Amino acid sequence: MISATFNHTIIASKDRNESAQFYRELIEASEAPSWGPFSNILLDGGVMLQFAEPPVEIQMQHYAFLVDEELFDRAYSRLVDWDVTHWADPQMTRSGETNTEHGGRGVYFKDPAGHAIELITQPYL
Repeated sequence: MISATFNHTIIASKDRNESAQFYRELIEASEAPSWGPFSNILLDGGVMLQFAEPPVEIQMQHYAFLVDEELFDRAYSRLVDWDVTHWADPQMTRSGETNTEHGGRGVYFKDPAGHAIELITQPYL
């Protein structure tokens, strides 16, 4: 018997190709075949992120990605190189910093569509 696993989600985007490229480059995800209104990327474990441009105002969502220490370093360097405003906390009060809570490192920032994104090196549980 297989337990439920997470397979895919749709992330609302202002520009689906720009968002897919942002995530693909930032977290070194694989490009996946795209179709219809979706630009897709593939994460480890077969999880697919599908980016689409809905005909409504985009409401901010929160997405957190667990990455290893080496990918965190590379992704954080990209955020700095790309001049992406980032914070050590979800309240966005510690600008330009990372955190070391929960036994690892973390950083918060917004993607091209304005979603709140978090990179962490240790799971919370």
